[in-house]
Amino acid sequence: MPDDQQEISELTSNDVDRLQQQRDLIFSLLADATSKEKFLTSAGKLGAIEAILKAGIYQSTQTYELQSLGIVLGDVFHEKLGMEWIMVKDEHGRDPALRVPGTSIILFPLTMISKRIEKAETVDVFELYNGIAGRVLELLEDDSVD
Repeated sequence: MPDDQQEISELTSNDVDRLQQQRDLIFSLLADATSKEKFLTSAGKLGAIEAILKAGIYQSTQTYELQSLGIVLGDVFHEKLGMEWIMVKDEHGRDPALRVPGTSIILFPLTMISKRIEKAETVDVFELYNGIAGRVLELLEDDSVD
């Protein structure tokens, strides 16, 4: 596959199961019924990610766990912006991503948190979400989006 080509496909049942396992991992960290109930909302998901990061539960070497936080972040983009989960295959492999239906706007939330933590950056998940969501909305307003 040439370096600049991406193959986009729908999620398979295995992909759906994998994403659910990652969501379940994060959900399992929630201590009480109130936290679990809040997690059902977009703000609750962002709050849970923020609390997990601030508590230092995962180290920079725990890529799968950090990427699971990215999946939960992706769920917020899905819920708030109406983005759809897809799979993108390129020269680096096959990963879950989010696309604004009918456009070429694609986000890769899987690594949005893990890459920053691995670089020892501080992550403000609300700032991260708001910045990216704002940019997506700007692109949608731009007539040049295909």
